[in-house]
Amino acid sequence: MMSQRPVIEINAVSKWYGKFQVLNTVSLNVAKGERVVICGPSGSGKSTLIRCINRLEEHQQGQILVNGIEMNDNVRNINLIRQNISMLFQQFNLFPHLSVLDNLTLGPTLVRKMTPKQATELAMHYLEKVQIANQAYKFPLQLSGGQQQRVAIARALCMEPEIMLFDEPTSALDPEMIKEVLDVMLDLAEGGMTMIVVTHEMGFARTVADNVILMADGRIVESAPPEKFFSQPEHPRTRKFLEQILSH
Repeated sequence: MMSQRPVIEINAVSKWYGKFQVLNTVSLNVAKGERVVICGPSGSGKSTLIRCINRLEEHQQGQILVNGIEMNDNVRNINLIRQNISMLFQQFNLFPHLSVLDNLTLGPTLVRKMTPKQATELAMHYLEKVQIANQAYKFPLQLSGGQQQRVAIARALCMEPEIMLFDEPTSALDPEMIKEVLDVMLDLAEGGMTMIVVTHEMGFARTVADNVILMADGRIVESAPPEKFFSQPEHPRTRKFLEQILSH
């Protein structure tokens, strides 16, 4: 898995909001099929980092490459990279006035130029995959939060991305709904999807991640496989973070 060129290369990336430096010379490589979990205290730069990968945020220094294409001001490059990346957010961002099925077919028909029949078949395939096909004709507000997030995952999959970015996908959910979303993400991971997941779900990190990263103050403090990250963390910041989060 690691012999090919990384699908994501982040080289000494820095970003500021005014005078505040939110990312400080961050470097990270992600191989095809690798699952990376990023954790850390609030305000550590986790979400900003993954938002820079598909240009929802602009970095000011350093280099980000996806499949060897540099993410920069070139609109063509941005569009090429975004064709291979889907991102899932804390909020579901579903169109409330469209049915679940219509939410899913919109992208494939507009962007991928599929016929309505092709898009519907694709949408139903992914709704089956996230075990919510029986809700296809309902509207988002008729669903629970966990169901809405599963619909959002299915919508992202309809674009058939090579890479999925997850920005705290369970943080807006009630505790009993978290497992159903994590189960879908676990299924994606087992299918070989390249994933970067910002989360505080440490059980998910232990089970799914190839690499767990702690960020603090805009830097990567520690990066290790889960067995080492959780049992033998090297940095005091990592030990403190784990003590705080695992004690809850």
